[in-house]
Amino acid sequence: MTERRFHSEYLSLAETLYKVAYYILESEDEAEDAVQELYLKLWESRKSLDGIRQPKAYCIRMLKNLCIDRIRSAVHLAFTENLPESPAPRSQDDDFDARRRLDKVLKAVKALPERQKQVLLMRTVEGLSYEEMSARTGMNNATLRVTLSQARTKLKSMI
Repeated sequence: MTERRFHSEYLSLAETLYKVAYYILESEDEAEDAVQELYLKLWESRKSLDGIRQPKAYCIRMLKNLCIDRIRSAVHLAFTENLPESPAPRSQDDDFDARRRLDKVLKAVKALPERQKQVLLMRTVEGLSYEEMSARTGMNNATLRVTLSQARTKLKSMI
């Protein structure tokens, strides 16, 4: 994709994309950051944008996913910052129950199909983004999301 075409098809959407990001994130600064991050990702992958038939829809979908990732990160950060310094004393029964639950989860993860297990571990243990996971596996974002959802659903049914 040429720089001129990128400017005409993608940069012209900036105002609309900002409004979408602001609606989701409810913060001017976060919305601006999300749109900037989107444009950075688009520019880095500009060679593959020629096949996109609806740039506006494509951008809004990507932006929505970026905003959701930002919200999840903020919730995770807020959660970990609010954890107490030292946990309440635990009894041996609590430790036994925790070990038993952990064993059950590990067995369930090992029982997953290899593809689901791989995607689940990359996302939850390694904390990789969908773009990083896509680079490692060769799967597109939609396939990764579906595979991850299937893995989580299967885990819930097994535990």
